[in-house]
Amino acid sequence: MRMRFILSETWTSLRRNVSMIISVMLVTFISFVFIGASVLIQAQITKAKGDWYDKVEVVVWLCPDGTSQSASCSTGKAPTQQEIVDLEDVINNELGSDVSKITYMSREEFFKNTFLKQYPNGVYEGRTLNASDMQDSLRLKLKDPTKYQVVSEVLTGRTGVEAVVDQRQIFDPVFSVLNRATVVTVVLAGVMVVVAIMLTATTIRMSAASRKNETEIMRLVGASNWTIRLPFILEGVVASLLGSLLAVGALSGIVKVFVTDWLATSVQWMPFITQTTVWLTAPVLVVGAMLLSAVASAVSLRRYLKV
Repeated sequence: MRMRFILSETWTSLRRNVSMIISVMLVTFISFVFIGASVLIQAQITKAKGDWYDKVEVVVWLCPDGTSQSASCSTGKAPTQQEIVDLEDVINNELGSDVSKITYMSREEFFKNTFLKQYPNGVYEGRTLNASDMQDSLRLKLKDPTKYQVVSEVLTGRTGVEAVVDQRQIFDPVFSVLNRATVVTVVLAGVMVVVAIMLTATTIRMSAASRKNETEIMRLVGASNWTIRLPFILEGVVASLLGSLLAVGALSGIVKVFVTDWLATSVQWMPFITQTTVWLTAPVLVVGAMLLSAVASAVSLRRYLKV
């Protein structure tokens, strides 16, 4: 009987305060879109780091045929197979304790397996390139990725070596930008959460004020504190539930349109988050919104009703 009464009072309050409920719902929606976006951006960073850093190598670019700005490539010719073998021997002898694996990649392999994946039509900066425009390279897997400088000092300037590149230097600026975007979304989400809490508290207080006489009657007939407060709390929880569900739907749509249907098809060399990531995040967002609303409502009512 008591639960039926509480639910009845909640439904009555929802019908009476439609405009205020919509306000709470929309603020919750906006707040949790920002929160969800920050979570998804961080999930994207983690996914990319996990995939890329696991594959990160030190790339020893060998001299190309033709002109090069490197003094070690002054002959204008790519190193012969014997010179490449000699260079591998140097790596094994002088860097054996730092390098766990050496992989030779010919220009043809690089063009087919790497370049065409990033540029499917072979077009780069307005030019159509082919395998002859690429360079041979040695890919070094380090036992400790932080030892890049040691490898660079040993190999840089050697005959046949044009440049030594640590792939982490390519990825780190990307992750830096993404991390800053996460910070911005977190700050905006924090501001919006504060706004949502304040609006929820105000809305519930106004709802309680509009039913002050009913509240006094309930108190006189011996209703418990929670019996009086619970319908108002549930009112805020329902509004936050609807707002958070809308936020999850919006995030799902954003991921589908901008990530799955666009980025994932045009940038095939990067792993992207999927709808699964959104649905794994959804319960946290929904439950978080409901808890915030319940706490804000309970604190507000405790002060206003003094019960």
